[in-house]
Amino acid sequence: MQDALRIGVAVFNAGDRHAAHDAWEAQWLALDDGTPDERLLHGLIQYAAAVHHARNRNWSGARGLAESAERYLVGVDDRGVNVGEVRAYLRRLADDPEIAERRSPVALRYEGDALEPTDLTFEEVATAAEILANEYDAFDEAVVADAVRYARDERGEAQDETRDEEPPTDVASPRSRGFVGMLFEFAADRERRALVYERLRGHVERRRGRERDVSDSGLFE
Repeated sequence: MQDALRIGVAVFNAGDRHAAHDAWEAQWLALDDGTPDERLLHGLIQYAAAVHHARNRNWSGARGLAESAERYLVGVDDRGVNVGEVRAYLRRLADDPEIAERRSPVALRYEGDALEPTDLTFEEVATAAEILANEYDAFDEAVVADAVRYARDERGEAQDETRDEEPPTDVASPRSRGFVGMLFEFAADRERRALVYERLRGHVERRRGRERDVSDSGLFE
């Protein structure tokens, strides 16, 4: 539950409102109807959808979802999320959906922090990157999946090299390099995401090529 909340909050705050629901949906579907966790996730999913519809000027869709989302969140234990602020915004959105063109939606907070993808652990940002690849037709899910696999290899190699030292951090930093750094950048930088993806794809294709060369050479036969 915590990981799903953190990932969805970060994706939403990065501007990928519609994609955020994918971080919450699997967890939500596994919950019993009407439980506090189910209502929280249901409300957040509909909040993200309401904002998405409003940004696309589907005023009636935005109004209906805002009203429904606000109802789901009534009386819900916030589980660390700023539910009160979200409900207040949903009421304004239901009254005037065009507010979405005049101001940004309320940023989601988890445990007081308006998380962005750069605040996530590596495994969380790997999930976020795969969600984004699934959301947009411009990105090949297989490329991103392989990038995640190669990034895990990088991290394993780094841990082997520093076994007796401080282990590598799970949180991104400007010093992140290789596939790890590119995945954080892909998830976090919405404006440059297409450029980052092309760079990531090039690295993935080269790595795939090396794997094919090793396979074709028969070294492991």
